[in-house]
Amino acid sequence: MRILKWAGVALAVLAALLTGAWLGRDFLIYQIGRLMVPKGTDNRQIAWQPGPDQATVPAEQRPPNVIFILADDLGYNDVSLNGGGVGGVVKTPNIDSIAQQGVDLTNGYSGNATCSPSRAAMMTGRYPTRFGFEFTPTPVGFSRLVGSFRTPGTLHPPHFNREQAKDMPPMDELAVPASETTIAEVLKTRGYHTVHLGKWHLGGSKGSRPEDQGFDESLGFIAGASMFLPENDPGVVNSKQDFDPIDKFLWANLPYTVQYNGQPMMKAKGFMTDYLSDQAIATIKANRNQPFFLYLAYNAPHTPLQAPKADYDALPQIKDHRLRVYGAMVRNLDRNVGRVLQTLKDQGLDDNTLVVFTSDNGGAHYVGLPQINSPFRGWKATFFEGGIRVPYYMRWPKALPAGTRFSSPVGHIDMFATAAGAAGAAVPTDRAIDGVNLIPHLTGKNPARPHEALFWRSGDYRMVRAGDWKLQVLTMPDNQPEKLWLFDLAVDPTERRNLATVNPAKVAELKALIAERDKTNIKAMWPSLLRGAISIDHALNAPDKPSDEFIFWNN
Repeated sequence: MRILKWAGVALAVLAALLTGAWLGRDFLIYQIGRLMVPKGTDNRQIAWQPGPDQATVPAEQRPPNVIFILADDLGYNDVSLNGGGVGGVVKTPNIDSIAQQGVDLTNGYSGNATCSPSRAAMMTGRYPTRFGFEFTPTPVGFSRLVGSFRTPGTLHPPHFNREQAKDMPPMDELAVPASETTIAEVLKTRGYHTVHLGKWHLGGSKGSRPEDQGFDESLGFIAGASMFLPENDPGVVNSKQDFDPIDKFLWANLPYTVQYNGQPMMKAKGFMTDYLSDQAIATIKANRNQPFFLYLAYNAPHTPLQAPKADYDALPQIKDHRLRVYGAMVRNLDRNVGRVLQTLKDQGLDDNTLVVFTSDNGGAHYVGLPQINSPFRGWKATFFEGGIRVPYYMRWPKALPAGTRFSSPVGHIDMFATAAGAAGAAVPTDRAIDGVNLIPHLTGKNPARPHEALFWRSGDYRMVRAGDWKLQVLTMPDNQPEKLWLFDLAVDPTERRNLATVNPAKVAELKALIAERDKTNIKAMWPSLLRGAISIDHALNAPDKPSDEFIFWNN
């Protein structure tokens, strides 16, 4: 009896411990994650490779410098040129100026609805599904956590694909193949010095890192995100989202480190957006006498939501704490874009520099802010306009007309051929290049639409925009009927009236285009471990209703 009694006590204690561990699993995940985060060495000043003391060719013969400025998860409405800005009060005059002094691509689309495939499209000028880069690289632990977390109020829980987790390659090997040609490699053929700053997220193994993919110098983080400052820094204001499993993972696992050309990781210095801009300014000054390509890939305003205290304090009219932190991040981003643009002016490089500004995809539902993609429906990780219609501006005073609005649909895939065309560089002829050089279209030399159709795919979810017609096709799990959304964007740009049932002929026509495009795609290089439902019309912190429209996103 005594043995049974003690066995019962032991079981009760074990049950209590397991229950406590389960109830406190977020705390445990956080603490274990923080213990494993690399701290990095102390920050040291980067000695950027110096360019020549004097210009190597006469100014009139020098090809333009090229700068890609990429924001991360910036919503369409976060730019004040497109609406009120964050909270209706955060203006972005420096970002706006790129369009006002250049071209506003009003129907500009991201390469995908999530970050990495979009970046792969920019770097290669190709649909990433052509080379199997279909899903955003994420650690298995991330997919497991997000796939097992049920946000309060959700009617469609996520699914983690345990069966295929064993087939997932190491995180660093989830990469753009080394056989792909990047825009950095193309521009180097014309004598450009090439620099990457910030987020990469296109592979960390040998052959796929930025310094292996055409960049002479790279400073940033190879993975998909970073802290902006240490959580307890006195100069930062934080906002954590209890309803978001992604946020929990990031706070637990992100370092505050950067890496220069594969050297040991070191701590950054100051707020990350400020630091990357400092380095961008230094590289512009170092290369003022030779053509250069700068890929400035900010991680703002992606979560974790962290803002400099000074920017937060400047927005007392925003009463919601989360919105105020987010708005402060956008305010800081805009100021830093302005610093980079001013450096071009100060160095006499402004007139002959092609600057492209865009966001990798639309704003995310998981930050819990309902207006960031207004007036469009949908979010990051959906093919509704809110997920893929992005701010997209090009400025090159020497060659592009100022104050122009260009309305034909264009995509991130066009950045590759446009930069190559501006530089006078040849694009590869041994593979299909899906993007086109936009400069003849923007200058009026070619009046045709750059594209008859643009395509997107992520697992069982596909989309085409052909002319002004747009079709989304979602194959549903468990033998449920497929979901179809057909919109005529010419009369319904915010996708309010689904015409799929009343125009089956157009559905069939566009499905045939998707099927033809799929013949050129290859199998994804790694499996999708996560399938999550995303409501189209409300953010993650609002409860689902049975009447809500939603998609399933595979990653």
